[in-house]
Amino acid sequence: MNRKKLLAVAAVILTLISSTAVAEITFRNTITGAPLDMSVAKSGGNEAVFKQFKETGKNPYNGDKEAVQKGHDLYLPACSGCHGHEAEGKLGPGLADDYWTYPSATKDQGLFEILFGGANGMMGPQYVNLSTDEMLLIMSWIRDIYKGDPKKAKWLKK
Repeated sequence: MNRKKLLAVAAVILTLISSTAVAEITFRNTITGAPLDMSVAKSGGNEAVFKQFKETGKNPYNGDKEAVQKGHDLYLPACSGCHGHEAEGKLGPGLADDYWTYPSATKDQGLFEILFGGANGMMGPQYVNLSTDEMLLIMSWIRDIYKGDPKKAKWLKK
């Protein structure tokens, strides 16, 4: 193959690669493993942020002080009845330490799956009560109050 043809083929391949849409993550039910139906989620919030989360599995709000405060404000009425006002645990487990009932919650994707689709016990699905954006905001607050070993905080890893 001559040089011009080789360059033309390379250009076509690069064009195809760059125009390919970024694949979205498949979110799964924590208990059954079945795909979660995002179409049933309560509407509202920043769709662009949720789209970014669906592509990366990393919460774009982590470390954003304004988002963390909004997350705390949402957490109090939505979660504190079971998990305590400071996520210390009550009927539900504490959320600020190293112990996770579901180890998948050490990653943002896993924590979102638990919030959205629920889990065993009293943790029901929150997609009726909270938009996907509100869930990400609450998650940012939970990550912000973490008191455990940073080496165990998988959401902090790049």
